Amino acid sequence: MFTFETTLKKIKHEVLKQIVILAMNNNLTTEEIFNIHKFIIDKRNPTYRCCVYKERAIVNQRAKLAAGYMPIDDEYSKLIDIRYTDQIMYIIESACDRCQINKYTVTEACRGCLTHKCKEVCPANAMMTVGGKAYINQDFCKECGLCKKACPYNAISEVLRPCKVACPTGALSVSYDDRRAIINNEDCIQCGACMNACPFGAISDKSFVVPVTKRLKRERPMSVIVAPSISGQFGPNVSLGQIKSALLKMGFKDMVEASCGADIVTIHETKEFLERMENEDTYMTNSCCPGFLNYIEKKFPSEISKVSKTISPMIATARLLKAEDPELRIVFIGPCTAKKAEITRPEVAGAVDYVLTFEELSAMLDAFDIDPALCDEMDINEGSVFGRGFAIAGGLTASIENYVRSENIDTTFKPLKVSGPEEIKKVLTLAKINRLPGNFIEGMMCNGGCINGAGVFSTPTFSRTAFLKESKTSTIKNVADNSACTSAETIDMER
Repeated sequence: MFTFETTLKKIKHEVLKQIVILAMNNNLTTEEIFNIHKFIIDKRNPTYRCCVYKERAIVNQRAKLAAGYMPIDDEYSKLIDIRYTDQIMYIIESACDRCQINKYTVTEACRGCLTHKCKEVCPANAMMTVGGKAYINQDFCKECGLCKKACPYNAISEVLRPCKVACPTGALSVSYDDRRAIINNEDCIQCGACMNACPFGAISDKSFVVPVTKRLKRERPMSVIVAPSISGQFGPNVSLGQIKSALLKMGFKDMVEASCGADIVTIHETKEFLERMENEDTYMTNSCCPGFLNYIEKKFPSEISKVSKTISPMIATARLLKAEDPELRIVFIGPCTAKKAEITRPEVAGAVDYVLTFEELSAMLDAFDIDPALCDEMDINEGSVFGRGFAIAGGLTASIENYVRSENIDTTFKPLKVSGPEEIKKVLTLAKINRLPGNFIEGMMCNGGCINGAGVFSTPTFSRTAFLKESKTSTIKNVADNSACTSAETIDMER
């Protein structure tokens, strides 16, 4: 039914699938969780690690995390429930390669110069001369980097762990006891960049597939809100209407596009922007990307007041649905691990009950034996072309520009569209020192926007093509033409 780009994606899918099957059969016991490796790992021949025992340990820990428990080493330990903690990203200890690499090493470019600046600046006396050239004693090296800065020939190389390089807040550190990766949850923004970067799959996100599956099997009413970036996740020829059909076969009551909420957010955020500019505020940022919001709170707290008070499209759509049926449970399905953290924020808590990624949805469909490509076409609750455009970097800006133009609003709108940690850090630094060449920042933590989120199932290039094709099928061409925007007057649009 599904094809996988990497072995890692396949393993993650298979583990999630088996957890869903256990939950479906009400058989999610400690023993069954520890036996999941029997369905995935060859009993005799290792396929991607040194031995089957290593592979088995990794799968067991991944299964624990998928089921909502701490992914710790001890196979026979008591399961530790993490479903109600605010931490989303976890280290799978057995999978961590512990990256036995030296951060700084002297290369062949060393000329053995007489001044030995590298040796003079080293505070740990780790730099010495061997055979007329510099040499770093790794037992003493504190990885401060002063030697690299001092070398006139740039002869000292720096190699960083992929997870540390990817982390935008420095939340990844290394245990000096066993070199295992460690996540400092106080600094983590739950964006999932480390999960994507780790080539060993040693970092993964907490999952809600178990409570969602159990509720489906009990036939309790649940509706789904899907992110617009779902287009293309199950093949270029699978439409949103077919995805809705597949979700209803699973047992969901309804499927609504988050792009409906995106149109509502566009109107409210535009009005908020106009009010701020009238009050001579210098600039405003969007608030729809939880990773971006978390990043500002942790790394640029002085700029928090500039963040829009408007809720995200996910929350707007959920509040709209719950205004009609307060007892309804809502599942958001998207590409973002940070959305799992967003639903726990006090100001929006209770709007969305569970968050699943596209990876998790594919595993659930597989466990339920449902192929979206074989499902019938259905009518969908669609948003505008611009509401769907929120999935791509610059989409929010385009939506606001469309609304301003269609409503003939007289304002000076000078947006800066940035995506990815590097661009975001630069523009927020400029904003902090009052050198921002604009009055609106659209920030998306993932490079290129939500279509490149940490929880996507298919490749970004593939998704982008299919997404653009799907967006053009929307019959709503302007934000203000979406009837959902009228209904939004009954809900609270502020976080």
